[in-house]
Amino acid sequence: MSDAPVIEPRQVWPAEFAERYRQKGYWRGETMGGFLRRAATEHPDRIAVVDPDHRWSYGELLARAERAAQGYLGLGLRQGDRVLVQIPNIAHFFPAVFGLFLAGLVPVYALPAHRQTELVHFARRASARALVVADRHEGFDYRDLAGQVQAEVPALAHVVVIGDPGPWLGFDAMPAGDLPLPQVDPSRVAFLQISGGSTGLSKLIPRTHDDYIYSFRASAEICGLDGDSVYMGALPVAHNFPMSSPGVMGALYAGSRVVMCPNPSPDTAFSLIAREGVTITGVVPPLALLWMQAAPRTKHDISSLQVLQVGGAKFTPEAAARVRPTLGCTLQQVFGMAEGLVNYTRLDDAQDIVTGTQGRPISPDDEVLVLDDAGQPVPDGQPGHLLTRGPYTIRAYHDEPAADARSFTPDGFYRTGDIVKRLAGGYLVVQGRAGDHINRAGEKISAEEIEDHLLAHPAVFDAAVVSIPDAFLGERSCAFIIAQPDTSPRAPEIKAFMRSRGLAEFKVPDQVVFVPEFQTTAVGKISRNVLRANLRARFLKEEERK
Repeated sequence: MSDAPVIEPRQVWPAEFAERYRQKGYWRGETMGGFLRRAATEHPDRIAVVDPDHRWSYGELLARAERAAQGYLGLGLRQGDRVLVQIPNIAHFFPAVFGLFLAGLVPVYALPAHRQTELVHFARRASARALVVADRHEGFDYRDLAGQVQAEVPALAHVVVIGDPGPWLGFDAMPAGDLPLPQVDPSRVAFLQISGGSTGLSKLIPRTHDDYIYSFRASAEICGLDGDSVYMGALPVAHNFPMSSPGVMGALYAGSRVVMCPNPSPDTAFSLIAREGVTITGVVPPLALLWMQAAPRTKHDISSLQVLQVGGAKFTPEAAARVRPTLGCTLQQVFGMAEGLVNYTRLDDAQDIVTGTQGRPISPDDEVLVLDDAGQPVPDGQPGHLLTRGPYTIRAYHDEPAADARSFTPDGFYRTGDIVKRLAGGYLVVQGRAGDHINRAGEKISAEEIEDHLLAHPAVFDAAVVSIPDAFLGERSCAFIIAQPDTSPRAPEIKAFMRSRGLAEFKVPDQVVFVPEFQTTAVGKISRNVLRANLRARFLKEEERK
């Protein structure tokens, strides 16, 4: 166990900004646990959460969450402790995380695709004291993974398993009790989300009750959610998009029904849309393309679907124009980031805005700058670097001073790393990324992190990972590798090695290209950014010749 001091997650806005956001009613002093209590009081018998095997009312969901809160406290966890959560799209996600909120604990959200490398990093960085997982999902046993993580992070004193616990403690077997639940300060950090990570492993994003509830409350209003709406979580709901834009949290805040889709394949998703009368859901562009391909042949009646949100990556205007004719519903484009700023096309926007832009910000107090390389504003219609600050955009990462210096200006603007054009009315058109991110089907991957793993292979002398345009994924990853002398590694071997490193599958390079050398300067040096840009340009030129 490390002797390093435990750093509490914090998120602080300057006093004058916090006062402004409160006076304007963005921050209302609500808490994540408090809004569920309010919803359960107002409509206790209304169905809140559904999955293929469960159907719980708001009253039942609150009761389950309160029992979970008692269980967590009964384990000896105390207000402010961090708890790593890796739960797929099942109904139990909600009592597990709302139980943490009610107990004053801080969830740290991992995705179902994450493996040992990522979970160990999150647990250490957050100083997590417990891990909550499902037993199995999509053929993978998360109990085995929990053992691997705990072996590397002994500070994880508790592993709690939803379903068959195996050697661990079952979620329903946590100690019952009648301990007083703590008062929760709405200005404190409610949970930690993961960033896309422009360099190295993902950073942790502290979100407060005040700022996050404003984000999904306003999103629910923009998206027209009410007690008759049925929102389906098709993407993993630990992602920011399906959690809050308006996502499952916005739907519960509005008193809607949430349907948890275990996987987003057309057959599974369309079946649930038909069964539950789903009215709105959110997907990434590759999934939207897959659904549009499958819709004309489906046996399921998906006519209840009123709004399809598409976000996470750029959706081409040509594909966007096909949504209504193919799926019979309104397209809503969504562009945002877990650090804060979220943009929507509005449901009554003109068709050219809906198909040709990624929307405009939620809030009148979302401040948006579009700057050139020298940091000067560019005219509307010209591409530039997107910077932002506002009532739900963070001012710092958790315990990442070097990243904070890169990512935030001295006056609090977040450098998003996106290149955009701003049009009349504040609508944004996303042009791409400025740095070394790869946006693969909405999963943002750090080129540097993948290169670090590739360099651990004994037959790899050097490696550079770049993004390549892909019609289905948006971007795919391509690893250029210089082999060590007298070795002849093959692409399948490299990919198998990467999987053996305990990485999420989406981080394994889609393509591996062996090259004899990289271009260098006269003194034998070149920046990694320039190297990646040169390799990408060379690859695309060679593809054009084929």
